[in-house]
Amino acid sequence: MAAPLPPKGPGLTSMPPQSQPHGPPGSGPAQPPMPPQGALREISPVFLCRIGQETVQDIVTRTMEIFQLTRAAQLPNGVTQSQTVYQDRFGKLQEHLRQLALLFRKLRLLYERCVEMTSDLQEPPSELVPCVGEVAAPVRVEPCSLAVNQERQEVLEKVREKNQEMKILMDQMRNLLWDVNAMLTLRK
Repeated sequence: MAAPLPPKGPGLTSMPPQSQPHGPPGSGPAQPPMPPQGALREISPVFLCRIGQETVQDIVTRTMEIFQLTRAAQLPNGVTQSQTVYQDRFGKLQEHLRQLALLFRKLRLLYERCVEMTSDLQEPPSELVPCVGEVAAPVRVEPCSLAVNQERQEVLEKVREKNQEMKILMDQMRNLLWDVNAMLTLRK
Protein backbone atom coordinates (compact mmCIF):
# COMPACT_ATOMS: atom_id res chain seq x y z
CA MET A 1 0.00 0.00 0.00
CA ALA A 2 2.85 2.41 0.75
CA ALA A 3 5.07 3.27 -2.18
CA PRO A 4 8.80 3.77 -1.77
CA LEU A 5 9.99 7.36 -1.93
CA PRO A 6 11.89 8.54 -4.99
CA PRO A 7 15.58 9.42 -4.65
CA LYS A 8 16.39 12.65 -2.85
CA GLY A 9 15.47 15.70 -4.85
CA PRO A 10 13.03 18.57 -4.64
CA GLY A 11 10.57 16.42 -2.71
CA LEU A 12 9.62 16.46 0.93
CA THR A 13 13.20 17.04 2.08
CA SER A 14 12.91 20.76 1.28
CA MET A 15 9.88 21.27 3.50
CA PRO A 16 10.25 23.86 6.28
CA PRO A 17 9.86 22.81 9.88
CA GLN A 18 6.36 23.12 11.25
CA SER A 19 5.64 26.17 13.34
CA GLN A 20 3.94 25.77 16.65
CA PRO A 21 0.95 27.93 17.58
CA HIS A 22 1.64 30.39 20.36
CA GLY A 23 -0.19 29.20 23.42
CA PRO A 24 0.19 27.25 26.60
CA PRO A 25 1.85 23.86 26.28
CA GLY A 26 -0.57 21.03 25.87
CA SER A 27 -3.24 23.24 24.29
CA GLY A 28 -2.31 22.44 20.68
CA PRO A 29 -2.66 19.17 18.78
CA ALA A 30 -0.21 16.42 19.65
CA GLN A 31 2.58 15.92 17.15
CA PRO A 32 2.47 12.59 15.31
CA PRO A 33 5.27 10.21 16.17
CA MET A 34 8.01 10.17 13.59
CA PRO A 35 8.30 6.85 11.77
CA PRO A 36 11.21 4.64 12.81
CA GLN A 37 14.45 4.86 10.82
CA GLY A 38 13.67 1.73 8.80
CA ALA A 39 10.31 3.15 7.79
CA LEU A 40 11.73 6.38 6.39
CA ARG A 41 11.85 4.76 2.98
CA GLU A 42 8.11 4.08 3.06
CA ILE A 43 5.75 6.77 4.31
CA SER A 44 2.07 6.05 4.09
CA PRO A 45 -0.39 8.53 2.55
CA VAL A 46 -2.26 8.50 5.87
CA PHE A 47 0.83 9.83 7.65
CA LEU A 48 1.27 12.51 4.97
CA CYS A 49 -2.40 13.49 5.35
CA ARG A 50 -1.94 13.81 9.12
CA ILE A 51 1.04 16.10 8.54
CA GLY A 52 -1.07 18.02 6.00
CA GLN A 53 -3.88 18.41 8.52
CA GLU A 54 -1.47 19.84 11.09
CA THR A 55 -0.04 22.14 8.42
CA VAL A 56 -3.53 23.45 7.67
CA GLN A 57 -4.03 24.06 11.40
CA ASP A 58 -0.75 25.99 11.48
CA ILE A 59 -1.86 28.02 8.45
CA VAL A 60 -5.11 28.93 10.19
CA THR A 61 -3.24 29.89 13.37
CA ARG A 62 -0.77 32.06 11.46
CA THR A 63 -3.60 33.70 9.54
CA MET A 64 -5.43 34.50 12.77
CA GLU A 65 -2.25 36.01 14.19
CA ILE A 66 -1.86 38.16 11.06
CA PHE A 67 -5.43 39.41 11.44
CA GLN A 68 -4.80 40.19 15.11
CA LEU A 69 -1.68 42.16 14.20
CA THR A 70 -3.47 44.14 11.51
CA ARG A 71 -6.46 44.79 13.77
CA ALA A 72 -4.14 46.12 16.50
CA ALA A 73 -2.34 48.37 14.01
CA GLN A 74 -3.32 52.01 14.35
CA LEU A 75 -4.50 53.72 11.20
CA PRO A 76 -2.68 56.90 10.24
CA ASN A 77 -4.62 59.74 11.86
CA GLY A 78 -2.06 62.49 11.80
CA VAL A 79 -0.39 61.41 15.04
CA THR A 80 3.22 60.35 14.63
CA GLN A 81 4.04 57.00 16.16
CA SER A 82 7.37 55.78 17.33
CA GLN A 83 9.43 54.47 14.45
CA THR A 84 10.55 51.51 16.55
CA VAL A 85 6.96 50.46 17.26
CA TYR A 86 6.17 50.66 13.56
CA GLN A 87 9.29 48.67 12.62
CA ASP A 88 8.54 46.05 15.28
CA ARG A 89 4.97 45.51 14.05
CA PHE A 90 6.07 45.52 10.44
CA GLY A 91 8.79 42.96 11.19
CA LYS A 92 6.32 40.68 12.99
CA LEU A 93 3.89 40.92 10.10
CA GLN A 94 6.63 40.16 7.56
CA GLU A 95 7.76 37.13 9.59
CA HIS A 96 4.21 35.78 9.82
CA LEU A 97 3.71 36.25 6.08
CA ARG A 98 7.02 34.51 5.33
CA GLN A 99 6.07 31.56 7.57
CA LEU A 100 2.63 31.43 5.94
CA ALA A 101 4.20 31.22 2.49
CA LEU A 102 6.46 28.38 3.67
CA LEU A 103 3.50 26.51 5.15
CA PHE A 104 1.57 26.81 1.89
CA ARG A 105 4.57 25.46 -0.02
CA LYS A 106 4.81 22.57 2.43
CA LEU A 107 1.10 21.86 2.02
CA ARG A 108 1.47 21.88 -1.76
CA LEU A 109 4.36 19.39 -1.57
CA LEU A 110 2.36 17.13 0.74
CA TYR A 111 -0.62 17.28 -1.59
CA GLU A 112 1.44 16.46 -4.66
CA ARG A 113 3.12 13.55 -2.87
CA CYS A 114 -0.24 12.17 -1.69
CA VAL A 115 -1.67 12.41 -5.21
CA GLU A 116 1.41 10.68 -6.57
CA MET A 117 1.20 7.88 -4.01
CA THR A 118 -2.54 7.31 -4.41
CA SER A 119 -2.93 7.90 -8.14
CA ASP A 120 -3.93 4.27 -8.68
CA LEU A 121 -6.65 4.56 -6.02
CA GLN A 122 -8.35 7.70 -7.31
CA GLU A 123 -11.56 7.48 -9.32
CA PRO A 124 -12.55 9.89 -12.05
CA PRO A 125 -14.57 12.82 -10.67
CA SER A 126 -17.70 11.86 -12.62
CA GLU A 127 -18.00 8.70 -10.53
CA LEU A 128 -17.67 10.64 -7.27
CA VAL A 129 -20.60 12.98 -7.95
CA PRO A 130 -23.87 11.47 -6.69
CA CYS A 131 -26.97 11.35 -8.84
CA VAL A 132 -25.11 11.82 -12.14
CA GLY A 133 -27.15 10.27 -14.90
CA GLU A 134 -29.86 9.17 -12.49
CA VAL A 135 -33.39 10.39 -12.90
CA ALA A 136 -35.05 11.13 -9.61
CA ALA A 137 -38.31 9.30 -9.05
CA PRO A 138 -41.21 11.75 -9.06
CA VAL A 139 -42.58 12.40 -5.59
CA ARG A 140 -46.33 12.23 -5.30
CA VAL A 141 -47.73 15.23 -3.49
CA GLU A 142 -51.08 14.74 -1.89
CA PRO A 143 -53.53 17.61 -2.04
CA CYS A 144 -54.08 19.49 1.19
CA SER A 145 -57.16 18.87 3.22
CA LEU A 146 -60.06 21.32 3.13
CA ALA A 147 -59.25 22.62 6.64
CA VAL A 148 -55.63 23.38 5.67
CA ASN A 149 -56.72 25.21 2.51
CA GLN A 150 -59.26 27.24 4.48
CA GLU A 151 -56.67 28.18 7.13
CA ARG A 152 -54.25 29.19 4.39
CA GLN A 153 -56.85 31.44 2.81
CA GLU A 154 -57.58 33.07 6.19
CA VAL A 155 -53.88 33.73 6.81
CA LEU A 156 -53.47 35.19 3.31
CA GLU A 157 -56.45 37.48 3.90
CA LYS A 158 -55.01 38.68 7.21
CA VAL A 159 -51.67 39.36 5.52
CA ARG A 160 -53.41 41.37 2.77
CA GLU A 161 -55.28 43.41 5.39
CA LYS A 162 -52.07 44.13 7.35
CA ASN A 163 -50.27 45.09 4.15
CA GLN A 164 -53.08 47.50 3.28
CA GLU A 165 -52.94 49.04 6.78
CA MET A 166 -49.18 49.44 6.50
CA LYS A 167 -49.55 51.10 3.10
CA ILE A 168 -52.05 53.59 4.53
CA LEU A 169 -49.71 54.34 7.48
CA MET A 170 -46.75 54.85 5.14
CA ASP A 171 -48.79 57.26 3.00
CA GLN A 172 -49.83 59.19 6.12
CA MET A 173 -46.21 59.36 7.35
CA ARG A 174 -45.03 60.53 3.92
CA ASN A 175 -47.66 63.29 3.89
CA LEU A 176 -46.72 64.32 7.45
CA LEU A 177 -43.04 64.53 6.49
CA TRP A 178 -43.92 66.66 3.45
CA ASP A 179 -45.89 69.02 5.66
CA VAL A 180 -43.09 69.30 8.23
CA ASN A 181 -40.51 69.93 5.50
CA ALA A 182 -42.76 72.52 3.91
CA MET A 183 -43.18 74.36 7.24
CA LEU A 184 -39.44 74.30 7.89
CA THR A 185 -38.79 75.68 4.43
CA LEU A 186 -41.28 78.53 4.95
CA ARG A 187 -39.61 79.45 8.24
CA LYS A 188 -36.27 80.12 6.58
